[in-house]
Amino acid sequence: MGRLFGTDGARGVANTELTCETAMAIGRASAMVLLDNEHRPRVIIGKDTRQSCDMLEAAMIAGLCSVGADVTLLGVVPTPAVAYLVKAYEADAGIMISASHNPCEYNGIKIFNGEGYKLSDALEQEIEAIVLDCSRTPPCPTDGGVGRVQYCTTAVDDYVRHLLSTTNVNLRGMKVAVDCANGSASTTARKLFSALGADCIFLNDQPDGVNINAECGSTHMDMLTDMVKKMKFSAGIAFDGDADRCLAVDEKGNLLDGDKIIAALALDMKKKGDLDGGAAVVTVMSNLGLFRFCEEHGIIPVTTKVGDRYVLEEMLKNGYEIGGEQSGHIIFRNYATTGDGQLTALKLLTMCREKGCKLSNIGDMMESYPQVVINVKAESEQKSRFAANIALADSINQMGESLGKNGRILVRASGTEPLIRIMVEGRDFDQINQLAMSAAKLIRTAID
Repeated sequence: MGRLFGTDGARGVANTELTCETAMAIGRASAMVLLDNEHRPRVIIGKDTRQSCDMLEAAMIAGLCSVGADVTLLGVVPTPAVAYLVKAYEADAGIMISASHNPCEYNGIKIFNGEGYKLSDALEQEIEAIVLDCSRTPPCPTDGGVGRVQYCTTAVDDYVRHLLSTTNVNLRGMKVAVDCANGSASTTARKLFSALGADCIFLNDQPDGVNINAECGSTHMDMLTDMVKKMKFSAGIAFDGDADRCLAVDEKGNLLDGDKIIAALALDMKKKGDLDGGAAVVTVMSNLGLFRFCEEHGIIPVTTKVGDRYVLEEMLKNGYEIGGEQSGHIIFRNYATTGDGQLTALKLLTMCREKGCKLSNIGDMMESYPQVVINVKAESEQKSRFAANIALADSINQMGESLGKNGRILVRASGTEPLIRIMVEGRDFDQINQLAMSAAKLIRTAID
């Protein structure tokens, strides 16, 4: 992780950790890096529904324009819309103001290059050096050299049209409950699923600036699960605040997380001859059941560290078609340059329609091993103490060895939140639960 940028952009509590001054400085530094291309850069900006987005957007605009970049505002759109439209609109960069699945008080800045990919570590470090170390001084043009701002009114429709182009299957007669998390999907999901002919009910699609991700969306599935079972829907689909994640609920109310969705889609692609490289790219946090599933069906599970940017890097490096995370970040390389929740929903529901099967049949394909996850609060300094503690690492490794081949323990510092995450996995729930609590106690003692 960098000093400003984590695994998914710069993020923090808006107006205290992620301030207007910081946003403006990132805007100025980003424009300066783009100016190296020796032409007047154009940057598109999207945002989710947080109240702090307007404030940070204004600061970003000021920073970009002050260095001579022109800005096009997309309004409220999903993160994958920015990633798609930056290339479709032939812009030099795209910026998304969002803290994804985090609560309302957080916000973040994600930057995409002109091809729709998240900035490389090298470019992020260059921006950090300008902002934090004053390695270079951004120019201050005057007169006609100052950037201008324009507003785009077609972003939502252009993005929805792109999603519709990825399938030729209609969903007429399929009853689907869609949870928009009071976030970016509130602007797109109704248009998308209506165009596909699905019989939908939409939950949490009335954002008020503070209710994004509030007991709803992909991080809070209870409301959707209850609705699907009560109303006898075919499926439930949940997005997070910026709609780059998707989780699902089958007609029985069972959860399909990212691992189960990847397993089912990868196998379907393999049978069709569309699984490039015969592999699915997953992270170290993926369920052991997914690895067992891949072994049984002749799919290569290629593993990366946590973060959809690392999944994508591996996909691009070796030409793999599908990859993602248990959290629901799923990337389809032939259609998107980042995780796309609504694209994932389309692929999943299209597979159900093509196979003529229920979503529960798909979810039952992969056995999920029990997992216990405990989050330990840790600020930056505490994360550093955790990383430097060799004795603590040895103790945790010994815990993992006690689980044998049918279990494991993974501990890592979050790249997006002030947390150290502990995940213990195995067939015996009581055993892994005890190990998780013991590991959390050890870590709290060590970092405090």
